[in-house]
Amino acid sequence: MVLHALVPILLCGVWSCATPLSPVADPAEVTNGLVVGRVVTFLTGERSRRYLPEMRFLELEHQDSSKRYQVEIDSTDQAIVLSLPPGRYRITRVQISEGPFLSMAELSMTFTVDTTAVTYVGTWRFGVDSPRYGRMIVASVVADQAEKARTQDILRKRYPDSQGRPFVGKLPQPIQVEARLYEVMPYPRYPRMFRRHWW
Repeated sequence: MVLHALVPILLCGVWSCATPLSPVADPAEVTNGLVVGRVVTFLTGERSRRYLPEMRFLELEHQDSSKRYQVEIDSTDQAIVLSLPPGRYRITRVQISEGPFLSMAELSMTFTVDTTAVTYVGTWRFGVDSPRYGRMIVASVVADQAEKARTQDILRKRYPDSQGRPFVGKLPQPIQVEARLYEVMPYPRYPRMFRRHWW
C-alpha cells in the first residue's frame, strides 16, 4: 500500500513535475513579470515524413527556486506572452511532434525576468533535422524590429495594464545552441519488429 502511494511522488521527483502554462496569458491573471516573444519551428533538411515538425511544448526552469514551467505551444509559429515570477530562467528542454512521432531535446539557454518590466526575449527559432540517426535541433534567438513593434502593439491592445512598465529586451544566452534530438514514446503503433529506426 505504501509502495503504491510512493510511486507517483517518486515519478514526480524524477521528472520534476512542471506547472503547465498557456502560451498567451489571460490579461486578468497577470500578476508577475510579463515575458513576450515568439516561437518558430521548421525543418532544416529534406522532408522524409509527411508531417512537418511543430513545437509541442518547451520547459523553463526558475533557477532561484528550481520550479519548472511547461509552456504548451502546439504550433509551428506561436506568439508567447507569459506571466512569470521575477528571477533567472533556463530553457531546459523542448518536445517536437511530427504527426504521431514525438522527439525531445535538452537545452540550456538562460534569461532573466524583471517584475517591473515587460521582458522581450526575441524570436526563438528551432531548426529540426530530417528524421535520421543522430538528428539534431538548432535553437537560435533573433531580435527583429518589425516583430518587436508588432509585439508592443499586441500589448497595447490586450494588456493595457502593462503600459506603465518599461519594455526591456533580454535575449536568452547563448543565442544559439545545438542539441541531440531523441525519439520518445508513445511511438506509433507498429509491431515492434518493424521499428527499425529510433531517432
